[in-house]
Amino acid sequence: MAVLTEEQQMLRDGAQEWVSKRAPVSAFRATRDSGAVFDPALWKEIAEMGWAGMVVPEAQGGSDFGLTGMGLVLEEMGKTLVASPLFISGLVAASAIKSIGNDAQKADWLTKIADGSAIVTLAIDEGTRHNTAQTAMQAQADGDGFTLSGTKVQVIEGIAADAFLVLARTSGAAGDTDGLTLFLVPANSAGITRTQLKTFDSRGHAKVVFDGVKVGKDAVVGTIGGAHAPLEKVLDVARVGIACEMLGLCQQAFDTTLEYLKTRVQFNTILAQFQALQHRMADLFMELQLARSVIEHAVREIDAGGDGAEEAAILAKGFVGDVANKMSRQMIQLHGGIGMTDQYDAGFYIKRSRVLEATFGNQSQQSERWANLHDY
Repeated sequence: MAVLTEEQQMLRDGAQEWVSKRAPVSAFRATRDSGAVFDPALWKEIAEMGWAGMVVPEAQGGSDFGLTGMGLVLEEMGKTLVASPLFISGLVAASAIKSIGNDAQKADWLTKIADGSAIVTLAIDEGTRHNTAQTAMQAQADGDGFTLSGTKVQVIEGIAADAFLVLARTSGAAGDTDGLTLFLVPANSAGITRTQLKTFDSRGHAKVVFDGVKVGKDAVVGTIGGAHAPLEKVLDVARVGIACEMLGLCQQAFDTTLEYLKTRVQFNTILAQFQALQHRMADLFMELQLARSVIEHAVREIDAGGDGAEEAAILAKGFVGDVANKMSRQMIQLHGGIGMTDQYDAGFYIKRSRVLEATFGNQSQQSERWANLHDY
């Protein structure tokens, strides 16, 4: 395990305490049962603690604590499946605007993201399989601005969002990496329609339709037609953030299962005494430690802006996705029949795992990226 600084240790300890007291799994269950996608009161507390501004520069009201700090919090929140816009707004959208946006966009939106007064999300995917190059949504030049027309699906926190970072095509055809442009579009713009989607993990994904939405040139984030490469760097930040949440999910799934095996009696014997089950848990423990090492490497590479950031992000998302898949399946199996019921929490973990695995590219897609990167 990497050695944490005093500030990082305090952040992790504070996150552990807050999650255990204010956002246990029972809180997520209550939110799900109410039909809400997240608890606004908890989101307000998250923002007040400064977590929404951890990757935002101090000039815009953030702490500039980087992915290292955000990763520690996402890991703790992953343990109890905390539903909030922190990942997509506080990490992904903030990273996009910070790295690609102009001074005016940074001054306006980063400040709002940092204090939690605005939720910003990415609207990039148009099909069930993540692939930014397949963007077909059109952004037609219109006077001094553009007109956006198309549909985005699986938009994270798309119902609650105050603004969208929209990927659209200003030239070329679907499949081209050139000709893609990123736009920052307020959610209350005329022509936007949102529909909540039902997901396995009971989160706030949405389908968002843009029907002749007019924006000015000041809505362009970065350069016209040149969004693909810088956006992929942001998405690698997102992928490592997802891996951090999956690590927390895996750790809690492991701890919960181990405790169950230590207390459950069958055939007059505690389950943990069966050697075959001990071997299973030992295997899971080793994979969990390796996953942690992979994530710690990826976080360091991204925060340092190293040349190995892309490779590290691919490895983190792909490998930890595999571990989360295995860990959540084993959690169900080792709990037996009770693991299949909604009354027990195990089902929440496997559902959340499957959604996180698919978000911004699943394990097979990361393997394909790795192969292409190394000319296999």
